Amino acid sequence: MDLAQKIESRSAVCGVIGLGYVGLPLLTRLARVGYTAVGIDVDEQRVAELRAGRSYVGDVTDAEISTPLAAGKLRATTDFAAVAELDTVNICVPTPLGKSRQPDLSYVSAALEAVAQHLHRDQLVILESTTYPGTTEEVAAPALECSGLKGGEDFFLAFSPERIDPGNKSFPLERIPKVVGGLTPRCTELAAAFYRQLLPQVVPVSSARTAEMVKLLENTFRIVNIGLINELALLSDRLQVSIWEVVDAAATKPFGFMPFYPGPGLGGHCIPVDPFYLSWKVRENGQEARFIELAGDINRRMPLHVRERVTEALNDQRKSLNGARVLILGVTYKKDVADTRESAALDLIYLLQERSAEVVFHDPFVEVLRLDGEERRGVELSAEELRRADCVVIVADHSAYDYAWIVAEAQAVVDTRNATRAVVAPARKVWKL
Repeated sequence: MDLAQKIESRSAVCGVIGLGYVGLPLLTRLARVGYTAVGIDVDEQRVAELRAGRSYVGDVTDAEISTPLAAGKLRATTDFAAVAELDTVNICVPTPLGKSRQPDLSYVSAALEAVAQHLHRDQLVILESTTYPGTTEEVAAPALECSGLKGGEDFFLAFSPERIDPGNKSFPLERIPKVVGGLTPRCTELAAAFYRQLLPQVVPVSSARTAEMVKLLENTFRIVNIGLINELALLSDRLQVSIWEVVDAAATKPFGFMPFYPGPGLGGHCIPVDPFYLSWKVRENGQEARFIELAGDINRRMPLHVRERVTEALNDQRKSLNGARVLILGVTYKKDVADTRESAALDLIYLLQERSAEVVFHDPFVEVLRLDGEERRGVELSAEELRRADCVVIVADHSAYDYAWIVAEAQAVVDTRNATRAVVAPARKVWKL
């Protein structure tokens, strides 16, 4: 039986390397549709959790792991030798930025090297980690061809960008269209056939390079528009206009406008990172990605603006930021998720501490936060804690928070998300962007 037949009959053994917020939902989806799914991760704790039938990703339930685990359709390992038995391999490892904002492909390279050691004929390898256009051809193919096998002939290679939105219940993995582009037309064909077994809509494109660019366009669109609305928020503040009211009114236009909202800064696994992969690649080719760099600069300045608002709120009470107790509500990068990667709250905490403020935090999803190399435990959210704080700053607008109660108990509130829009508050008690 050839690879296409194995994929169509769902008799293929499918592997996922990297079992985080992208890889784990994919692994469980593979098992749910009938494939034997093998998860590979270098994190022994993750593998132990999966073997015990427990999920550590908010979008995946324990049952989605324990049920296929008990049926023998799902297993997890730290041993890359398992690649030898796989028919398909999806690589879902992180692609962060280096200290100089250059692409860090070390995780991808390590995964490719491990796969190459066990690569065999008629195997399909799909890279899902976000990266710059050309990575599949220039990095992945040569790394895998060190095995002596030829891409597009002996094995098949494609790129398909992950589009997971953590915490978004309206669009789980199986409802998100999948873009895919291969090293060769046959690679695209096989990768598309694979994803059609998992998802209702697959969008083949002409090449891996095109598929890589698609993801960067999606997130560049977002970073530029977020940068625009953040700049307008700063301008509106000077003009004594509510940017929140402006956006809501503009959003009533039924065409030609898409609402974006300001915030305390960018956070998460994609938007603060992915566009700069494109910016770096463009610079390599002698061009300049001016929109990306400008948007990045504006967005990186937003935590400074929030600190200014905290200072203003304290000054209004005839208090100084120096020595003030500031309570941060929500340290994750967005509402209702447990992810603190690149969270604006982290930058804000450092900036407040830089001015000698005493900073504490509460987050229903985060008990312990690592700051300055040390673990810091959150405080219990109580009326006493709210009253004790000189200023409360809403950074992640979690649904679990009772904002009317928070405003009633707090001395001053800086609301970076317009979470208190429905709360009637005394004058000059709530400060917004």
